[in-house]
Amino acid sequence: MKENILIDKSITFASRIVKLHDFLIRNKIGLPIAKQIIRSGTSIGANINEANYGQSPADFISKMHIALKETAETEYWIKLLNMSEYIDDKMSELLLNDCLEIKRILIASINTAKANNN
Repeated sequence: MKENILIDKSITFASRIVKLHDFLIRNKIGLPIAKQIIRSGTSIGANINEANYGQSPADFISKMHIALKETAETEYWIKLLNMSEYIDDKMSELLLNDCLEIKRILIASINTAKANNN
């Protein structure tokens, strides 16, 4: 079976988001944000995985767009957590780098799928 880098990266990222969520809950800080980031950060990979089983190229593109939107939302929450000093600059940078890498791959995948669908 062919390796899917995007799924692998999104699962690894989701795992880090789960650990971040646990940290925020355990320390009783940023509880509302913790709920938001766990939802958006884990949804990225779920939507990518679902896209790979899309019923059509249009369905694939639609699901990948949802994953891209969740990536943008997660990026926002990471920045807010850092600006609010709930996470330090190093943790923020590591999470943002992963998030932005997934975002770049998603954009490239969507653009390729659109080009191949025309």
